[in-house]
Amino acid sequence: MTSDKPAQKFQKPSAKLAALALLSVVFSLVFCLMILKTVSIQVGLLLGMVFVTLISRRLGYRFNDLMVLIQKSIGESTFGLWFFIAIGAIIAAWMAAGTVPAIIYYGLGVISPTVFLPAGFVLCAITALSTGTSWGTVGTVGIALVGIGQGLGIPLPITAGMIISGAVTGDKMSPVSDTPNLTAMSAGADLYETIKAMIQTITPAFFITLALFIYLGIQYGSADANLSVIDETRSVLAESFNLHPIVMLPMVILLTLNVMKFPSLPSMTIAVIAGLIVAVVFQDASIAVALEYLNSGFKIETGSSYVDPILNRGGIQSMMWTFSVAFMALSLGGVLSKVGYMEALILGLVDKAKTVGSLTLLVMSSSIASTAAFGEAYLSFILNGELFKKQFDKVGLNRAMLARIVSEGGLMMAPLMPWTTFGAFTAATLGISGFEFAPYAFMSFLSPLISVLMTYLGLAVVWNNNKNKGVKKLVDVDVSNEPNFINQR
Repeated sequence: MTSDKPAQKFQKPSAKLAALALLSVVFSLVFCLMILKTVSIQVGLLLGMVFVTLISRRLGYRFNDLMVLIQKSIGESTFGLWFFIAIGAIIAAWMAAGTVPAIIYYGLGVISPTVFLPAGFVLCAITALSTGTSWGTVGTVGIALVGIGQGLGIPLPITAGMIISGAVTGDKMSPVSDTPNLTAMSAGADLYETIKAMIQTITPAFFITLALFIYLGIQYGSADANLSVIDETRSVLAESFNLHPIVMLPMVILLTLNVMKFPSLPSMTIAVIAGLIVAVVFQDASIAVALEYLNSGFKIETGSSYVDPILNRGGIQSMMWTFSVAFMALSLGGVLSKVGYMEALILGLVDKAKTVGSLTLLVMSSSIASTAAFGEAYLSFILNGELFKKQFDKVGLNRAMLARIVSEGGLMMAPLMPWTTFGAFTAATLGISGFEFAPYAFMSFLSPLISVLMTYLGLAVVWNNNKNKGVKKLVDVDVSNEPNFINQR
């Protein structure tokens, strides 16, 4: 058997050496993503791993020693990595079944000039919730909504802020999204407990955001708007799919299983099978074609430049980019965490967090700073989940709360930063920089702000021991007789 670390004695990193290791990763990512621009994040992660490997030699680590740590980190996350496969399959199956097209069709049917902004916000949230991708929502429904908004006379920054607010809301809460799965996996939390914890803080932020878009919608609504984009999209969807409500069955099944707390991966598998059955029975897809969709993604040619990008997506292969980023980030994060680099950097700061609110603020700040520094939210999820989970165990806070805070800091702010992968994608897709639409991306600010505020007030705090309910100071925590909070996936 191999142990976590080889038998020989290794030195602990100093704060300065830890800073050098972290800066080397930041430099690698900035060099590839911002200076060279055409080099992918995977190459940046690879360069970062090379630098960290060289720096670790000063502590007595050799390549084989670090491989032991990487193997352990990947081994601990194997179950979570399978979610990326399941996510690609379920998107393809639901596209083929007409589930997602039906959601878009009926959603577009309720949009009118006055309600465009609130309806678009809800539509983007539902689309991201059902497909599990904020990027896909921005690149599909978001593109259509930009054209609609321009026809309505609504300024592009407001429309873009609405799209991003809805997309990150649905992505954050979707059981088929890589965001809650990756944050839960990194923090060692249960997926359903993580989503349950997220509901506590996302709910007030959602309704405040909705109210703000209702107000703006009234201000900018126009009865003379050109809704040809909506008409074209709905017409093409109606011609290309059987949109009978029965095609919503796969989503209903998945949501029902989630409510019943059925294991998440088997639930997604059942939802994929349901989607394939609906595709064969109601959309006249052959069994062979429907099965191939799971790997290569759903494909259709409607002749519409608006609709085709919305529909042609999903499949296992579509998740390989995300899978490779997660695999390499888990490897790098495992080394940074298990060698002790991240611990050396935050040890002093963690000790100064004497209340639940201050600890939440520290994790939130670290998550936002990591996303800004690394240019990628996925790496922030993984590093901060690894970084703080022992501290949460120590003070009796449930790891599901940690996963929630990490996603609120990393995901919500990422599209507002033009140098991140999400920010760059958003700018290229919607034709506007994150700095320009940031004032109207209400959810991106409200979600982390409300989360920190609520925990300072003793609200939305998830304890392992219910006796601590209402406790604000960590010194007053009762860590005895804690229930089992270990990841149950």
